[in-house]
Amino acid sequence: MKEQIGFIGLGIMGRGMSLNLLKAGFGVRVWNRTRSRMDELVAAGAIAADSPADLAAHTDIMITCVSDTADVEAVVLGDEGIIYGAKAGALLIDHSTISPQTTKEIAAQLAENGVHMLDAPISGGSEGAANGTLSIMVGGDAEQFERAMPAFQAMGRTITHVGDSGAGQMVKLVNQILVVTTMLGVSEALLFAQAGGVDLEKALTAVSGGAASSWSLLNRAPQIIKRDWRPGFTVDLQQKDVRLVLEAADQLGVPMLGTGQVFQLYRTLQQQGLGGEGNHALAKALEHLAGFKIGK
Repeated sequence: MKEQIGFIGLGIMGRGMSLNLLKAGFGVRVWNRTRSRMDELVAAGAIAADSPADLAAHTDIMITCVSDTADVEAVVLGDEGIIYGAKAGALLIDHSTISPQTTKEIAAQLAENGVHMLDAPISGGSEGAANGTLSIMVGGDAEQFERAMPAFQAMGRTITHVGDSGAGQMVKLVNQILVVTTMLGVSEALLFAQAGGVDLEKALTAVSGGAASSWSLLNRAPQIIKRDWRPGFTVDLQQKDVRLVLEAADQLGVPMLGTGQVFQLYRTLQQQGLGGEGNHALAKALEHLAGFKIGK
């Protein structure tokens, strides 16, 4: 019999993930700070919880997918948090991207109550969340990783146990370094192509099959060319992750030249009120410097 799952955080990512758990036959109980977001899930067969603690009291595996470190702390340890409802032996899976150090601290507090935790940040954008093709990088106990595998397989395709508690968050930050610096390269390349007067779509076709290809090039470059800034992942959320990278890199003494530059470029977009656009709007920051736009 499948374990009962509770899902907290029904945003861009959590919505598709929780729907895929329902499609896979799991009993799902949901909670979201903005309660109206639960309506679609309830219509699809989920049960609405009154609070994170209520959700935890009725489920075996609790999943969180919220915006930032403070949000995870609030729904897990805050008033009416998961810790006040979770049964001994229950498992918390955190799909948020947060501080690796805070992850370890939360896991330690839960362990005192007999509750297990896996940090399992995700990559793949809203498309991956909707299609069940996310990449999931998991830190924590190997036995709990195996326990969670049926749920992971309902939501993701590439599922990797990367180490002990906090390791999932560290690997997600590795992922984000690659994402933002690749996005910078894609944006610069399109700006260069625009200035050179070549057909952007033909240029994209020409380079997509070679060594320059990447997920960002294949999925986000067409959006940039069409000036479609709808988010698979917002500038604000991407900037939060970049901040986590830079904080951790500072502690480790690692230079982050490209990532630090992207942080400053995203800051200019936020100052223009563009934080809700897709992270590929990084191209707009370069357009502003260049004085011309990509696409039509």
